[in-house]
Amino acid sequence: MEFQITGQNIKITEALRQTVEEKCSKFEQYFDHINAIHVILKVQKFNQIAEATAKVNGAELHASAQEDDMYAAIDAMVEKMARQLTKYKEKLKQHESVLLNNKGTMTLNVDYRC
Repeated sequence: MEFQITGQNIKITEALRQTVEEKCSKFEQYFDHINAIHVILKVQKFNQIAEATAKVNGAELHASAQEDDMYAAIDAMVEKMARQLTKYKEKLKQHESVLLNNKGTMTLNVDYRC
Protein backbone atom coordinates (compact mmCIF):
# COMPACT_ATOMS: atom_id res chain seq x y z
CA MET A 1 0.00 0.00 0.00
CA GLU A 2 1.38 3.37 -1.03
CA PHE A 3 0.99 6.41 1.24
CA GLN A 4 0.98 10.01 0.10
CA ILE A 5 0.55 12.75 2.68
CA THR A 6 0.03 16.37 1.63
CA GLY A 7 -0.39 19.50 3.73
CA GLN A 8 -2.23 22.68 2.77
CA ASN A 9 -1.40 25.68 4.98
CA ILE A 10 0.30 23.31 7.42
CA LYS A 11 3.76 21.84 7.68
CA ILE A 12 3.69 18.06 7.89
CA THR A 13 5.83 17.23 10.89
CA GLU A 14 7.35 13.82 11.48
CA ALA A 15 4.86 13.23 14.32
CA LEU A 16 1.88 13.96 12.01
CA ARG A 17 3.32 11.76 9.26
CA GLN A 18 3.94 8.92 11.70
CA THR A 19 0.43 9.20 13.18
CA VAL A 20 -1.22 9.15 9.75
CA GLU A 21 0.83 6.20 8.51
CA GLU A 22 0.25 4.24 11.72
CA LYS A 23 -3.51 4.75 11.68
CA CYS A 24 -3.91 4.22 7.93
CA SER A 25 -1.88 1.02 7.99
CA LYS A 26 -4.76 -0.52 9.97
CA PHE A 27 -7.00 -0.19 6.89
CA GLU A 28 -5.58 -3.45 5.56
CA GLN A 29 -7.41 -5.36 8.28
CA TYR A 30 -10.69 -4.07 6.82
CA PHE A 31 -9.88 -4.60 3.14
CA ASP A 32 -6.86 -6.31 1.58
CA HIS A 33 -6.82 -4.80 -1.90
CA ILE A 34 -5.93 -1.17 -1.19
CA ASN A 35 -3.57 0.14 -3.85
CA ALA A 36 -2.86 3.66 -2.56
CA ILE A 37 -3.98 6.14 0.06
CA HIS A 38 -3.67 9.91 -0.35
CA VAL A 39 -4.17 11.95 2.82
CA ILE A 40 -4.57 15.73 2.72
CA LEU A 41 -4.26 17.71 5.95
CA LYS A 42 -5.62 21.29 5.78
CA VAL A 43 -5.91 24.28 8.05
CA GLN A 44 -8.66 26.77 7.18
CA LYS A 45 -9.01 29.59 9.71
CA PHE A 46 -9.95 27.76 12.91
CA ASN A 47 -10.77 24.40 11.33
CA GLN A 48 -8.43 21.43 11.06
CA ILE A 49 -9.46 19.18 8.16
CA ALA A 50 -8.24 15.68 7.33
CA GLU A 51 -9.24 14.14 3.99
CA ALA A 52 -8.34 10.75 2.58
CA THR A 53 -8.79 9.01 -0.75
CA ALA A 54 -8.25 5.26 -0.92
CA LYS A 55 -7.80 3.65 -4.31
CA VAL A 56 -9.03 0.08 -4.22
CA ASN A 57 -9.62 -2.39 -7.02
CA GLY A 58 -12.57 -0.97 -8.89
CA ALA A 59 -13.32 2.15 -6.82
CA GLU A 60 -12.08 5.24 -5.03
CA LEU A 61 -13.32 5.86 -1.50
CA HIS A 62 -13.29 9.34 0.07
CA ALA A 63 -13.53 10.36 3.72
CA SER A 64 -13.04 13.71 5.41
CA ALA A 65 -13.39 15.09 8.91
CA GLN A 66 -13.23 18.55 10.43
CA GLU A 67 -12.29 19.18 14.06
CA ASP A 68 -10.65 21.79 16.28
CA ASP A 69 -7.56 19.59 16.69
CA MET A 70 -5.67 17.97 13.79
CA TYR A 71 -5.18 14.68 15.64
CA ALA A 72 -8.92 14.51 16.39
CA ALA A 73 -9.65 15.20 12.71
CA ILE A 74 -7.30 12.38 11.70
CA ASP A 75 -9.02 9.98 14.14
CA ALA A 76 -12.49 10.90 12.82
CA MET A 77 -11.35 10.55 9.20
CA VAL A 78 -9.84 7.12 9.94
CA GLU A 79 -13.13 5.94 11.50
CA LYS A 80 -15.11 7.11 8.46
CA MET A 81 -12.72 5.44 6.03
CA ALA A 82 -12.79 2.19 8.02
CA ARG A 83 -16.60 2.17 7.82
CA GLN A 84 -16.49 2.75 4.07
CA LEU A 85 -13.95 -0.01 3.55
CA THR A 86 -16.04 -2.54 5.51
CA LYS A 87 -19.18 -1.54 3.58
CA TYR A 88 -17.32 -1.88 0.28
CA LYS A 89 -16.00 -5.31 1.28
CA GLU A 90 -19.51 -6.47 2.28
CA LYS A 91 -20.88 -5.15 -1.00
CA LEU A 92 -18.32 -7.18 -2.94
CA LYS A 93 -19.14 -10.31 -0.92
CA GLN A 94 -22.87 -9.86 -1.63
CA HIS A 95 -22.20 -9.55 -5.35
CA GLU A 96 -20.04 -12.67 -5.31
CA SER A 97 -22.69 -14.66 -3.47
CA VAL A 98 -25.41 -13.49 -5.87
CA LEU A 99 -23.27 -14.53 -8.83
CA LEU A 100 -22.57 -17.92 -7.29
CA ASN A 101 -26.21 -18.51 -6.37
CA ASN A 102 -27.47 -17.60 -9.84
CA LYS A 103 -25.58 -20.37 -11.56
CA GLY A 104 -28.30 -22.32 -13.28
CA THR A 105 -28.56 -26.04 -13.29
CA MET A 106 -28.98 -27.77 -16.56
CA THR A 107 -30.91 -30.98 -16.96
CA LEU A 108 -30.71 -33.17 -19.98
CA ASN A 109 -33.43 -35.50 -21.04
CA VAL A 110 -31.70 -38.20 -23.02
CA ASP A 111 -33.50 -41.19 -24.38
CA TYR A 112 -31.25 -44.23 -24.75
CA ARG A 113 -32.47 -46.72 -27.28
CA CYS A 114 -30.38 -49.58 -28.40
